[in-house]
Amino acid sequence: MKKLILLIAVTLIAALTIPALAADGSFNKAKSAGKIVIGLDDAFPPMGYRDDKGKLIGFDIDAAEEVGKRLGIKIEWQPTAWEGVIHSLNAKKFDCIWNGMTITDERAKEVAFTKPYIMDGQIAVVRFKDKRFKSLKDLKKVKVGAQKGSSALSAVKKLPTAPVELKEYEDNPKALLDLEASRIDVVVMDNVTGRDFIAKRPGQFKVLPGFISKEPFGVAFRKEDTALRTKVQQALDKMVKDGTMAKISRKWFAEDITNPKKW
Repeated sequence: MKKLILLIAVTLIAALTIPALAADGSFNKAKSAGKIVIGLDDAFPPMGYRDDKGKLIGFDIDAAEEVGKRLGIKIEWQPTAWEGVIHSLNAKKFDCIWNGMTITDERAKEVAFTKPYIMDGQIAVVRFKDKRFKSLKDLKKVKVGAQKGSSALSAVKKLPTAPVELKEYEDNPKALLDLEASRIDVVVMDNVTGRDFIAKRPGQFKVLPGFISKEPFGVAFRKEDTALRTKVQQALDKMVKDGTMAKISRKWFAEDITNPKKW
């Protein structure tokens, strides 16, 4: 009897959900427009940034373009200030945010996320020759830099002691410039971003061992756009299953960090 009741309940939920997905019209609207407009910070390597010729490249760029191809919809990128990116999404300046956005409880109150597609974390970056810091425990009475509106600001609160100064920057490159000039002592930032910068500037910066926090990345949609989010999620699921996400990951990170089984 219990199994029968459960089956009936599941059937009713499915029957109610399918019309709801169709009713919100978000996927059909994107299909009719022939494009999905994605908001991003285009100075966030290796997730999304400009190469020497100004072309937009990165992990998220490759992944989203592949999703667009599978859905038969063009991807259009809309650079925007990260500090107000959720407000811009809900103001309908674009259809979703796909740019290494950390899934947090606070953000989930304002947007609807896909399932995590990468497990990232916050790290501490210091000057390579700065001998004061060998571990996260050494970060006491320091001047910290972090990007405005990023999850790095929450991670700063998890440091051993509160910083003597917290300076917020428009983007990570500006924070690292101040770190290089010794105007601050440490930059708290995403692991994938930090390691990308360090690889491009050998001998300039180093990452202290360990994560300040572990954080999943997700694609953010307006809460009412259920149909569009579902279609993107289905495409992502297939890309994980057929190895496409792993291939893109190895291109940008030299390893697969998209497999949920390894998180």
